[in-house]
Amino acid sequence: MAATGPFQRGIIPPLVPPDPGITQMHSTAYRNPDRLPPGAVLVVGAGSSGTQIADELSRASRRVYLCVGQHERPPRRYRGKDYCFWLGVLGLWDAETRDPAKAHVTIAVSGAYGGYTIDFRHLAARGITLLGRADAFADGVMHFAPGLARDLAAGDANYLSLLDAADAYAAREGLDLPEEPAARVVEPEPSCVTAPILRLDLRDAGITTIIWATGFAFDFGWLQVGALDTRGAPVHRRGITEVPGLYVLGLPFLSRRASSFIFGVEQDAARLAKHIAAGG
Repeated sequence: MAATGPFQRGIIPPLVPPDPGITQMHSTAYRNPDRLPPGAVLVVGAGSSGTQIADELSRASRRVYLCVGQHERPPRRYRGKDYCFWLGVLGLWDAETRDPAKAHVTIAVSGAYGGYTIDFRHLAARGITLLGRADAFADGVMHFAPGLARDLAAGDANYLSLLDAADAYAAREGLDLPEEPAARVVEPEPSCVTAPILRLDLRDAGITTIIWATGFAFDFGWLQVGALDTRGAPVHRRGITEVPGLYVLGLPFLSRRASSFIFGVEQDAARLAKHIAAGG
């Protein structure tokens, strides 16, 4: 049974060549602000890890630039219930396939400081400079793709659609949950959104560290049994491979959206255990 999960090898895009004046690391190597060289920090990637790291650095009085691309930002809590509750009762954990259009869409949510809903406008109001997706690098200058405002708007739409679905479910099921009108308040766009920065000289900006919160790739090279595809991912059907006795657990959409989460692997584990016990 291979149950190593999907987060195995951190990806650092080959965008910025090694530079003795700039420390580069994947988000998995980040520990705390004091472990970084003095200076400003560029965080590339605004999923859960990137956003939380940028927030912590900002709270430590670091100058922070945060690249934001396509994302979803569900409410951490809404009407007294955790967002995992809402995804459960709305059936979203049971989706069996990933929408291809959302293959590169990250999810920004935080359990830090007691848990709070990510709103990039709040981060900007605290001094974080929002940037678009890191697009290219040359001669010490990072170039950013246009579309920051569009991606923020899409994140807002995702957020509000979940609130709508939650409200509809509560009404339909007769749940006595507190109203939360403040959750729908949208703050004005910060200047870094209305007048986006499309190029940034890293040295002029005082950036001494780049943190790449750019996701993970599979690393099943140790699995020397010929059960991998061209991407290095196990070939399986709901966790059952063609290699006798080899099964996998914890992979994204192994059978449903929840499959790669700790609370979601139980269902797949029980099904595979039953299959194995039956001589499968």
